Amino acid sequence: MARPGGRSARVQEAVHAAVRELEAEQGRASLTVPAVAARAGVTPSTVYRRWGDLHELLSDVAVERLRPEEPPADHGSLHTDLESWARQFLDEMKSSSGRAYIRDALLGDPDGSNAGQCSAYAADQIEVILARARGRGETVPDVDVEAVVDHVVAPMMYRILFRPGQLTVSYADHLVRAVLTSPVSPDRRSETPASSPLPYRR
Repeated sequence: MARPGGRSARVQEAVHAAVRELEAEQGRASLTVPAVAARAGVTPSTVYRRWGDLHELLSDVAVERLRPEEPPADHGSLHTDLESWARQFLDEMKSSSGRAYIRDALLGDPDGSNAGQCSAYAADQIEVILARARGRGETVPDVDVEAVVDHVVAPMMYRILFRPGQLTVSYADHLVRAVLTSPVSPDRRSETPASSPLPYRR
């Protein structure tokens, strides 16, 4: 999603800030388009024209909040970098605020573009980790961004949304270890269920 510039950017920033402030001060029930518009110093028609309705506005806010603020940490090796990133991703996404942002991002996303943007955030971070490892001259397993998304990100997101119990550091570590030691080749990925190479016992 391209970030707007000029007045459009100022409106987005003001409206997003208004959503965060009202929710923090008065709770989710306080979030209405007129209330947000008044706090942001714009007209309700401006909000409706740009976002359509409250759900789409909250989805836009959620996508912005889920955007990583910095590149993944460099710990000196592919395994350690990916493990650290997966732990942080799981910790942030399973939190109450993380789950709320995920729900908002999906609820107000009729065409799937916001979900795609959230997926792109994770893919971009994984690409940085893989490229960094290659740049060090490490021997990188036959694994690419999509394999990591399929076998690390996707199982975590499923559990966060539908089976949130027992989401521990060891679970994230297990997923990383499995994808780096038994990666799925691109030509077979569509034939292989995402869970099959990742047995896990709680």
